[in-house]
Amino acid sequence: MSFAKDFKAFIMRGNVVDLAVAVVIGAAFGKIVTSLVNDIIMPPIGMITGGIDFSKLKAIIQDSPDPKKVVSINYGTFINDVITFLIIALAIFIVIKLLERAMPKKEAAPPPTPPDVVLLTEIRDLLKQQPR
Repeated sequence: MSFAKDFKAFIMRGNVVDLAVAVVIGAAFGKIVTSLVNDIIMPPIGMITGGIDFSKLKAIIQDSPDPKKVVSINYGTFINDVITFLIIALAIFIVIKLLERAMPKKEAAPPPTPPDVVLLTEIRDLLKQQPR
């Protein structure tokens, strides 16, 4: 097969298409959760903690009159990102649990009968049919 045919076969496989859809939906979902954390969850937490805006928390390592030359560790942004991650993980966990409950349970198919057992069963049945 040519490269183009191989590539087309790869792209058209169900798993690749499903993954692409999941990435696009995940990116959009990530924006929603980021907004949820920054605009809905963090303001009350900031109010409870005395008006602290976590996104502005930082440890300045090197100060400078020029804001572009200030070196800092922005741990508040990290706290926001951790909270965002935990909310996304919780939401995905809940969705997966709901999908597991909604999906019909597949009954395990019995394992195939080995050929020697099939042959022995046929011999037994033939012996039963013979007159005594």
